[in-house]
Amino acid sequence: MTDNELGELANAVSVQVEPVYHAQESSTAQQRYVFSYTVTLRNHSSRSVQLLTRYWKITQGSGKVQEVRGKGVVGKQPLIEPGKLFRYTSRAVLDGPVGVMQGCYTFIDTRNQRSFEVPIAPFRLAIPHQVH
Repeated sequence: MTDNELGELANAVSVQVEPVYHAQESSTAQQRYVFSYTVTLRNHSSRSVQLLTRYWKITQGSGKVQEVRGKGVVGKQPLIEPGKLFRYTSRAVLDGPVGVMQGCYTFIDTRNQRSFEVPIAPFRLAIPHQVH
């Protein structure tokens, strides 16, 4: 498999993120703002792929940056077959009402064991009606 083919495979895995603010678990007095985010990974390719690792860069409204790296997601390294999807929900706790997350997933093509990265476009975490 050429680098070009790996690039095409990376483009064939889509990432969609839906964040939700949890007011009942948050506290402005304690500067604790709780968000969940549901990620849907879709494999539009003709090959099975497996998610190995994740990398997140979380930039809070205060300017504080946190980086998170680890194996898989929510304790799993899912195998996503052609035309299938994998969905999971995770959480982030911020010190302010606004933040941005972005990152990437590292996958392998299960046929030849070559790895490739799929970027996660920046998405906003913000309490409803926040102007930032």
